[in-house]
Amino acid sequence: MRKKIVAGNWKMNKNLAETETLLSNLKTKVGNVSGVEVIVTPTFTNLYKAVEELKSVDITVAAQNMHQSENGAFTGEISADMLKSVGVQTVILGHSERRAYFGETDDLLAKKVDAALKNNMTIIFCFGEELKDRKNETHFSLVESQLKNGLFHITEDNWKNVILAYEPVWAIGTGETASPEQAQEMHAFIRTTISKAYSQEIADEVSILYGGSVKPNNAEEIFAKPDVDGGLIGGAALDADSFAAIANAL
Repeated sequence: MRKKIVAGNWKMNKNLAETETLLSNLKTKVGNVSGVEVIVTPTFTNLYKAVEELKSVDITVAAQNMHQSENGAFTGEISADMLKSVGVQTVILGHSERRAYFGETDDLLAKKVDAALKNNMTIIFCFGEELKDRKNETHFSLVESQLKNGLFHITEDNWKNVILAYEPVWAIGTGETASPEQAQEMHAFIRTTISKAYSQEIADEVSILYGGSVKPNNAEEIFAKPDVDGGLIGGAALDADSFAAIANAL
């Protein structure tokens, strides 16, 4: 049975003191939410602190990105081995902001996926269409392409290390949200696409998160859809009360 998951993407927010405060509040409010895996992704500089602070509760610490190489002359980059050395076993790959602002392509992401899997890490693989794709009614083909090019080279066994996160780019940080029906339609399409490429069993087992302006007031309605297994949460993850309300909506 696939997992219910709520992951908080902190992005470039929270210095050390602010991180400590938020972690302390999260330990109390979402430290042991029944039946839900809770994931937080602080900045690189605060990952080790987060791992140490959360050892006593059921909250997973993940990284927001990683480099595809094991080591080398890549100034400013972080490898899978570095993440694992501080206790981080999960990483977000392919977030729309990485694709848009840092030029990450499907080909590059496929290499990052390989590096993460080689190190037995869990991947939260992000993908989704922009507003122009939806208006042109090419959103299904775009999502299918992102999945196939970035992820569909992996083996069936690798899927146990993959969490999917569908994020309609037009609904990130805009206040706009895909309707629960739109989210369900795309999530069902994603499962069908996986079943055709691999098997129905793998399609049924993979968790697919929705990411796009999820808030406490809309989380329950979105999460109620049969193919939506939780959320990748942005702004609301920076407030412990809001994040707890969303986690409890599952």
